Amino acid sequence: MPNELLLIISLAASYSLMLIAYKLFGKKGLFVWIPICTILANIEVTVMVNAFGLEQTLGNTLFASSYLATDILSERHGKKDASKAVWAGIFTSVVFIAFSFMWRFYTPSENDWAFPLVSGLFSNTPRILIASLMGYAVSEILDVKLYHMWWKLTEKKTGDKNKLLWIRNNGSTLISQFVNIVIFNFGAFLGAEGYSFGTVVSITGACYLIYVFTSLLDTPFIYLARRMKISEDETAEN
Repeated sequence: MPNELLLIISLAASYSLMLIAYKLFGKKGLFVWIPICTILANIEVTVMVNAFGLEQTLGNTLFASSYLATDILSERHGKKDASKAVWAGIFTSVVFIAFSFMWRFYTPSENDWAFPLVSGLFSNTPRILIASLMGYAVSEILDVKLYHMWWKLTEKKTGDKNKLLWIRNNGSTLISQFVNIVIFNFGAFLGAEGYSFGTVVSITGACYLIYVFTSLLDTPFIYLARRMKISEDETAEN
């Protein structure tokens, strides 16, 4: 199956499953979804693929859905809940990095078959995982702050806090995603063998193009989320 088709399926699945979690469990579903994305994306991000004529790391679609989740929390439940979900994601990432680092130091039994695979995957990735954590933490905290900054501006402009949702959604995500990809790519790859400055810039540009695509495609989903009836509907506090 082509990488392009797999990425499209992954994006559609991640956005759709996130909405299902929100519909079934309310904001608690998003609090669970963000750590799920964090763990899976931290594994995926160690893999490089070529798709749409660009070399890129995996994890883009999962990280994109975590930004959408925090935007929905901001829109429907307020800044406090969105910030709490971000810190839950950061905590999950720290725990994952700590345990995946320790796995490599176990002595496997003579009947073990998985240890070489696990060790091979995580032995060369502490720098990648730490860069991923830093990019995620800084950009997600920024995303929440930008979302509410844009919200105040759009409300002041229109006199209606519900209008121009697409501006605060995309305005916050596109900026924070750029910060995320710069921190991650330069932290993970600059100076590593085979990665010149030009190569890192090229990968960063390619990844950001994917992020722009995935961020713009999440707009219909946040409008759907705002219209959803859930058991714990609350008025978002801007």
